[in-house]
Amino acid sequence: MTSSAAGGTAPALTFRAASFGYGGRPAIQGVDGAVMRGEVLALVGPNGAGKSTLLKGIVGEAARLSGDVDLHGLRVRDLAYLPQQPEIDRSFPITAIEFAATGLWRRLGAFGRYRPEHRAEVADALARVGLAALEGSLIGALSGGQMQRLLFARTLLQDAPLILLDEPFTGIDAATEADLLGIVGLWREQGRTVVAALHDLAQVRAAFPRALLVAGRVIAWGDTAAVLTAGNLARANGRELAPPADPAADAALAALGAT
Repeated sequence: MTSSAAGGTAPALTFRAASFGYGGRPAIQGVDGAVMRGEVLALVGPNGAGKSTLLKGIVGEAARLSGDVDLHGLRVRDLAYLPQQPEIDRSFPITAIEFAATGLWRRLGAFGRYRPEHRAEVADALARVGLAALEGSLIGALSGGQMQRLLFARTLLQDAPLILLDEPFTGIDAATEADLLGIVGLWREQGRTVVAALHDLAQVRAAFPRALLVAGRVIAWGDTAAVLTAGNLARANGRELAPPADPAADAALAALGAT
């Protein structure tokens, strides 16, 4: 299935019959479609549907088994990728401000000089995510919500036109979620392209105008209301998805549970 164009005038990311996986085995396959510049897209689907693999495939951390991915002039190093927290080694003795500063590497390079103005920029990013008082704390001492705020601070500093987020709101409190959703809204206002793997369908309906529903392949892709229908959720095995917000979808999921 191919996506339709969103509000953007040109694609930021295009898949052409792309398949990704590990050890030669596909986790998601036959992806065709384009994410437009400035689009904020929710990537949803059951557990094991290939959401994380799709994001990892874009940045080269999962093997592309067939097809093509076109970044339209960008390099992988130009992207911002926020992985799931368990993939971060928090035992490494690095402070919050040092961790956030790694977001500047794309601009400074491996041997770039870290100047006072850069430190001020990092401190500002930490303040924007509510971590100004914890800049000297080791990352291993941060709570899950604080660590997620720190990951967003690093992503802010990457200043990337295309941002990939893998389950960015999992395991955090409501206040942290609201603050981080505000940053996603800021990126949208700035015209950045955001693709976020998510599981909370109510959140997707409220904050993400476009959605891509997958279950090892593309089930539906387009405006969120048209994608998250009872029929599409049933086709994606909706029993593993967060409960949908509309009665028709609830009834479809209940029928699935009865079979």
